Amino acid sequence: MTKQRFTTALPSGDGPARYGPVALGLHWLTVVLVFTQIALGFQGALLPPGFDKLVVLARHKSLGITIFGLTAVRLVWRAANPPPEPPAAMSRLERRAARISHGALYVLLLTMPIAGWLGSSASGISVSWFDVVTLPDLLGPNKALAHLLFGIHALMAWLLIAILSLHIGAALWHHFVRRDTVLRRMLPGAHRGGSP
Repeated sequence: MTKQRFTTALPSGDGPARYGPVALGLHWLTVVLVFTQIALGFQGALLPPGFDKLVVLARHKSLGITIFGLTAVRLVWRAANPPPEPPAAMSRLERRAARISHGALYVLLLTMPIAGWLGSSASGISVSWFDVVTLPDLLGPNKALAHLLFGIHALMAWLLIAILSLHIGAALWHHFVRRDTVLRRMLPGAHRGGSP
């Protein structure tokens, strides 16, 4: 069975003109969690050492694990269900920029939780997922290494914010200036007609 036949057989798969409900659900759930995660990250960084800071960072770590899992699921789904083709009017440069930005987002959503996990391990604090599952420590205590890893984690967070800003700006530009379907095909309940 070819990938095209497999994709067509799935009622929830992505179509030629828009994303299907599974891709939409994974995308918007990830959006909500990522913005929540950013807010928790800033809150945790601003709080003084103490119980409140530990609680916020514990939630931050749990959401990081969740985002990592959702991103892995999204990549598996994307491999089995290729996304709609970009609008025909998009230039080769625009298509390449879109691929690079999407790829960078996926890489960051997968590697940032790992960097945080490594930093926590090096700082001697175990990472748990909502107090249900405790992840093994990947490194032994090492204060200098923990500082470096958390610094890398913070730089990745700023890079993520920058790419997200470009991503959102590009979607709005396509919708309000180019007036194509780039944004509409990712909106729940949007009109299903029209060419990609």
